[in-house]
Amino acid sequence: MQRVILSLPEVGLRIEWLRDYLTSVPCERTALELDRVCEASERSDPLARETVLALALLFARFGDQGFVERLRERAQRQHLLCLGRLLRRAPPPLRSVPPPEQAPVPDYGNGRELTVGERRSLARMPSRTAFDKLLSDPHPLVIRQLLENPRLTEDDVVRIASRRPVRPEAVTAIARSERWLKRPRVRLTILLNPGSPPEIAMPLLAACTRGELIEIVHGTDTNKVLRATATELLARRPPLAQPDAADHVLQ
Repeated sequence: MQRVILSLPEVGLRIEWLRDYLTSVPCERTALELDRVCEASERSDPLARETVLALALLFARFGDQGFVERLRERAQRQHLLCLGRLLRRAPPPLRSVPPPEQAPVPDYGNGRELTVGERRSLARMPSRTAFDKLLSDPHPLVIRQLLENPRLTEDDVVRIASRRPVRPEAVTAIARSERWLKRPRVRLTILLNPGSPPEIAMPLLAACTRGELIEIVHGTDTNKVLRATATELLARRPPLAQPDAADHVLQ
């Protein structure tokens, strides 16, 4: 499995191959394979870490599908601890924003509330004129359209993902955008936001660097289960190489 994944040149192709593989091969077999790769990744094996990045992005995007739940159940039944960490459940955050259909729509300056279709049209336009309003639009269809706009920048996506309180639908839209979820800064923003859906955030921990895990552990409002899992992953990392004693000889 790992050899095939790493032979594919783009992360999008890797995700699609993994999805096809995991939905067509019995989970009794794939769960063991994935656990071995996750274990090697936790020990900082570079090839395994590259493989697990595709796996983490896959689970963050498609974590609500049946094959993921079957793998989670298999990991619990067979005590596959490394795969279990990747698919660990956490209680959802308390929703502190109204659902999209009840949320106030930004004033786009037209003298009336624009329809969802009109706002999606604005999100498609090759202009940043309405971006400040669009970035705070509550409707997931508008956000999905905006995420496809070539004028959108990483800073814009980070603004959406870092809102307090964040809209879970917005985080879900980002997670389903390969263009943006493969960006480390976007992933870390999702992880640090306590309102992010845990089924999206939890798999992304496996793709974190040591420094990112430390930032999550010390985050002031990090999800508790996320913090505990990040602590476990840090403990699993091999110690950093110590500088040679000769480097510390007093001058």
